[in-house]
Amino acid sequence: MPSAYSRFSMSLPAGVLRGLGKMNVPVYRMTRGRVLGKVGRAPVLLLTSTGRRTGQSRTAPVLFLRDGGRIVVIGSNAGNTHAPAWSHNLKAHPEAEIEIRGERSLVRARVAEGEERSELWQKMNAQYDGFDDYEQRTSRDISVFVLEPR
Repeated sequence: MPSAYSRFSMSLPAGVLRGLGKMNVPVYRMTRGRVLGKVGRAPVLLLTSTGRRTGQSRTAPVLFLRDGGRIVVIGSNAGNTHAPAWSHNLKAHPEAEIEIRGERSLVRARVAEGEERSELWQKMNAQYDGFDDYEQRTSRDISVFVLEPR
């Protein structure tokens, strides 16, 4: 059964999700993630990627999972038809920056595939049960990204 937040976010159009994300960034930074730094049990990081078309920095709040020395994020966009812009940006420009509770790190992104993707998907869904629901709502393949330190 999906969490209350995942049911709520599944009913929001992509534009509303983008607007909420833009409001989240300054609050997260101001409070070092103490406010808006979690969705249920899932922690949130700020991901700064390079726009694939504009070349400008773009920052988005994203749920994440620590998996050893790497970070895992999923480009679900709450099951909307289109992948989130940051997902496209990471594919075009894999070098990015993450911010977790005020601590910034440089990372390099890659898309997990096959057995690795399945394993990471299960781990992410264990801490935030909305991802399976999002996958059912869309016909697109949802990318799972591994962010490794650089």
